[in-house]
Amino acid sequence: MSEFRPSAILDILTDHGVEFVVIGGYAARLHGASRPTFDVDVTPERSHDNLERLATALTALSARIRVDGIDEGLPFSTDATALAGMAMLNLTTPHGDLDISMTPAGTSGFDDLVRDARPQRTGENDSRIASLADVIRSKEHAGRRKDLEALPELRRLAITLREGH
Repeated sequence: MSEFRPSAILDILTDHGVEFVVIGGYAARLHGASRPTFDVDVTPERSHDNLERLATALTALSARIRVDGIDEGLPFSTDATALAGMAMLNLTTPHGDLDISMTPAGTSGFDDLVRDARPQRTGENDSRIASLADVIRSKEHAGRRKDLEALPELRRLAITLREGH
């Protein structure tokens, strides 16, 4: 299993000009949540050009399909056309796991999420981080056990941030 270095993953995406929003548990961590996460989740902008840049970045990341029981993952080759047809992609890289969700639960994708996203330094570059409200909305709609378990802390954090504490 690789050491989790999310900033390295995000820097490579940014260095390749990929337009994306950080979502999920890592976005929650960047907002101040304490719950650990072991992957980076992103939603890319879906234009052909951006998906080509994403495909190039995935090659630079040595990304492989994540499979239980195969630590190094399975090799794959992709391009913008293949990525456009995918809803979700679970990958492993030498820097840790990367999940790509084209349309996270409870959202309509990049254009929806980028509206309230904020830039934040995540390594050598700034990344767009989904708003805490959007992270909560997505976790509510996903309804997975781990998401439901994260919600009480995220809701408390949202209240604290709203009140300026």
